[in-house]
Amino acid sequence: METQSLQDFQDLCNFESFKSFWHYYGYGVDQQELIDREFKRIKGVTYLDHAGTTLFPESQIKGFYDDISRNVYGNPHSHNPSSRLTHDTVESVRYRILEHFNTCPEEYSVIFTSGCTAALKLVADTFPWKAASNEGPGSQFCYLTDNHTSVVGIRSVTSLQGVGRVSVLPHEVETRAKKPPTQTNGEEECSVPHLFCYPAQSNFSGRKYPLSYVKGIQSQQLYPACEHRGRWFVLLDAACFVSCSPLDLSQYPADFVPISFYKMFGFPTGLGALLVKNEAAEILRKTYFGGVTAAAYLVAENFFVPKPNVVSRFEDGTVSFLDIISLHHGFETLRKLTGSMLNIQLHTFGLARYTYIVLSCLCHDNGKPVAQIHCDNDFHNIAEQGAILNFSLLDCHGQTVGYSQVDKMASLFNIHIRTGCFCNTGACQHYLAISNQNVKSNLHAGHICGDNIDLIEGRPTGSIRVSFGYMSSFEDCQNFLRFVVNCFVHKPLILDQERLTKLKSAKPMESVESYDVPSIPNGHLGHENGHVNIPSPERITPSENTVSEEGKNNGSRHTLTNLFIYPVKSCGSFEVTEWPLGPQGLLYDRLWMVVNENGVCLSQKREPKLCLIHPVICLASNTLQLQVSGMEAVTVPLETSLANSDLRTSQSKVCGDRVQTVDCGEEVSAWLSEFLGKPCLLIRQRPEFLRDMKFGRGKAGDCGPTALSLVNEAQFLLINRASVSFLQEHIASRHDSENEGTWHDMEQLIQRFRANLVISGQEAFAEDDWSHLTVGDTQFQVIGRCGRCQVIGIDQKSATRTQEPLRSLSECRSGKVTFGVYLAHQSARNTTAVPVLSVGACVIPQISESTDKP
Repeated sequence: METQSLQDFQDLCNFESFKSFWHYYGYGVDQQELIDREFKRIKGVTYLDHAGTTLFPESQIKGFYDDISRNVYGNPHSHNPSSRLTHDTVESVRYRILEHFNTCPEEYSVIFTSGCTAALKLVADTFPWKAASNEGPGSQFCYLTDNHTSVVGIRSVTSLQGVGRVSVLPHEVETRAKKPPTQTNGEEECSVPHLFCYPAQSNFSGRKYPLSYVKGIQSQQLYPACEHRGRWFVLLDAACFVSCSPLDLSQYPADFVPISFYKMFGFPTGLGALLVKNEAAEILRKTYFGGVTAAAYLVAENFFVPKPNVVSRFEDGTVSFLDIISLHHGFETLRKLTGSMLNIQLHTFGLARYTYIVLSCLCHDNGKPVAQIHCDNDFHNIAEQGAILNFSLLDCHGQTVGYSQVDKMASLFNIHIRTGCFCNTGACQHYLAISNQNVKSNLHAGHICGDNIDLIEGRPTGSIRVSFGYMSSFEDCQNFLRFVVNCFVHKPLILDQERLTKLKSAKPMESVESYDVPSIPNGHLGHENGHVNIPSPERITPSENTVSEEGKNNGSRHTLTNLFIYPVKSCGSFEVTEWPLGPQGLLYDRLWMVVNENGVCLSQKREPKLCLIHPVICLASNTLQLQVSGMEAVTVPLETSLANSDLRTSQSKVCGDRVQTVDCGEEVSAWLSEFLGKPCLLIRQRPEFLRDMKFGRGKAGDCGPTALSLVNEAQFLLINRASVSFLQEHIASRHDSENEGTWHDMEQLIQRFRANLVISGQEAFAEDDWSHLTVGDTQFQVIGRCGRCQVIGIDQKSATRTQEPLRSLSECRSGKVTFGVYLAHQSARNTTAVPVLSVGACVIPQISESTDKP
């Protein structure tokens, strides 16, 4: 019998047996090879405390180290280049976080905190609690008893404000549900705010609570919301849940979602976030104000105006920006190693389920169970249970073995587990049958949370928890189970065969809800099924001239002398003599851009060498080719098929706007990385993504909503050769050593201003006074003047930096550094023809009624 039971156990502790319980293991690679490559430091260690913190892979830290070694990240609250890089990168990480939880900035904001607890405290301190009074009922703070200490601690804030408090047992949410309270005749809608808090996953037992509770509470269909009129908000504690499970906030739109990132990545520690629904953020009331949260305030008078942006109001002082930047490498490494959170969920649940089955079947020689497992299910459904197993070990007499003893023994075998009550007194009381009086008497006996007093009068004060992470392996399960059998089973070992057969025969529920990428706005003009419908240039029929004679006579006649498009933002120009217009400007103008490994746009400010990359568009072959002297060219298709699963979608930022893009593939990424000497990607604006020009930047617009590509400000930029000539003469008149013999080439100087349209003219800066113009048969509105930056100081032929022409431009423009004007296309009515611009076309401007020419 002893031999048979031991053999049965050994058979259970092999990988083939595991696969009979669960089909999903690993991520398409050898799990042990992954561990040997990324987690060398845990060789000989069985780490089973991933609910405490998971482990970071070496490539994540290396990627972060390489990042901060290559880039200068300054304080994001300044405006110098290093500060702007930090600001842009931090914003990119915010987008990445929201994308991970399948939502967007229009719905949620990411407020960085020092951790999940700080996020909870932020809600507690700013929620508009209302005390009960003679005028009506007050707010209710309601929480599930299976909540982390940091959630229950909110009641310390509410109790001081006379707010009602309701602790809810898990089964009461649904069993006590009823129709929501209705108004009586003449009774006004009650707007008293209430808050319900519950964990998406218990940090004690791993029990997953239905995410549907979010809408159920908000709509007052569930208890306790169904018993109290008012506006109900839901705080979903997701810290434990998101380490191994996907969370879709588009389906379960909780108002407040606190998280800690070390639970997900292992690094960085001391950084968390509050994901707050934007409409819920409007109700929060913050009293303290710190650095950068103020729009304005007075020192000697109680006058303070907060910044309008949600994030700016709540992030006091300077955020931990390097830690935030490291999150990008956490997300990226997690994706590369595992593929998705769904894969992690399947892998880790399988390990937990296998461990549960074997542990629950172990018996002492007298048939008594070895373990009492603290859970509410049999690990049958992945939607009900996470990758956590909580239990107490029992001796052959059925008495609890103190968790401290187990912990010490595990340490001898280099097995890392967690013991105690795990900052969850409610669940600990429930599963261990610890009464309120027991808690008080245990305290009187000297036991406090976190100590090693594991038994008082034979009763346990806590339990044992093992938890799994994405790098956990079957060998971890083997080592732990063998440790239990070797150290805590009174031999000979017996397996509960009846229970084992029952659990083996029960087919687990493996289906989980889909976790799709965020939805993208539809309806982009000129697109059909994700593709642009473009007639070939020779087949395009110009629209009828709709400019009146009065308009023609309003200004002088000019000529379009040059036509440039810039397919890749900040890279070299592609000069053409004739080109069609698309829905966002010149067709294919700035539809691509180069980004660094964090998804932040690379411009010539940071990478002057970008100007040496020369894009060439071939409409006939439908390709974009990138050329650099000394390298073989690389080609990408003009139209990217979103059906290609190898191409990743992402969100980036351009001139303060969020843009949705798609990766153009590894080949062009490697080509760019080799040339620039750092990891980077080529991304393309998604065809269906709409980005509208912001009005009010210049002169009032009358051309309606204007779609933009990846340009900074407007669809088109126009400069006047007369203005270039004037500036050229001013530079030459300085006669300093830097300028000697450098500025005689008019065409090179034109290239520095990176215009789309270059026109001939008689008067310098006459374009500043124009309100509209017609080029050939195409009408444009002047949106405003182009403010210049240090990019015009980069020689587009050599990528060298110079002080000119920015210095001379400032002098000759009386301190203003505007040069050229922005245009928006005014579509002709009653025509479907695609307009075309051609070099040599007549340019007829209209003078603005009011001018402020410098």
